[in-house]
Amino acid sequence: MSETSQRRIVIGDVHGHYEGLMTLMEAIAPASDDQVYFLGDLIDRGPQSSHVIDFVKQNNYACLLGNHEQMLLNILTSENMATPAMQAWLYSGGQATIASYAEATIPVEHLDWLKTLPTYLDLGDIWLTHAGVDPHLPLAKQTAEQFCWIRDEFHSIEQPFFADKLIIIGHTITFTFPGVTPGKLVQGQGWLDIDTGAYHPRSGWLTALDTTNNLIYQVNIFKNRLRTLPLAEGVITVEPSQIAARRHKQRA
Repeated sequence: MSETSQRRIVIGDVHGHYEGLMTLMEAIAPASDDQVYFLGDLIDRGPQSSHVIDFVKQNNYACLLGNHEQMLLNILTSENMATPAMQAWLYSGGQATIASYAEATIPVEHLDWLKTLPTYLDLGDIWLTHAGVDPHLPLAKQTAEQFCWIRDEFHSIEQPFFADKLIIIGHTITFTFPGVTPGKLVQGQGWLDIDTGAYHPRSGWLTALDTTNNLIYQVNIFKNRLRTLPLAEGVITVEPSQIAARRHKQRA
């Protein structure tokens, strides 16, 4: 399979799995003119969040703000850390992040770098954000709350948000969609989700997508297994009605 040069590589939620990320990056072997983008959630749950941040930061790779980075910043930049928000972050994997740092202290340079992360990136034909967009609001009125946290309201849109751009997201593990098996990507109306649940015991797959050549790279964190496949073979389409039905069931 021939590949086009100057690739754009988009990498899903790493969640502190540095060793798996290194295996994935070795398989991708990005050249100096390739563009590499991370969709956020570099941290939490996995054992080496500090290493993941160092790697992305030192290589000057583009990275988006994920909900886990947002939680961390909201807590550590507030005056009162002893809050329910702190407990929620620790419960969501924050304890592993703290433990990944020497003396359980997150350095200022990491926090300062996290503060610079954008909530979205417009690459022309593709548009990157961590979770999605609110289909009922113009972009100018949306905040990190929408870009980092939204789920079903975005997934169930019946028409693409952009007429000329594919939105690529992470945040929601793909096997949580109806009829989707672990490791598969999911696409809906104008969006593509590549968070295959690297940290989750039911999956373990960490995914990168070469959007230039429509090629999927994956490593399984738990089985140390690599695979590469065409996008068409690794993606499942979900209909808006399926997501709407799930939302109705959850609210019942």
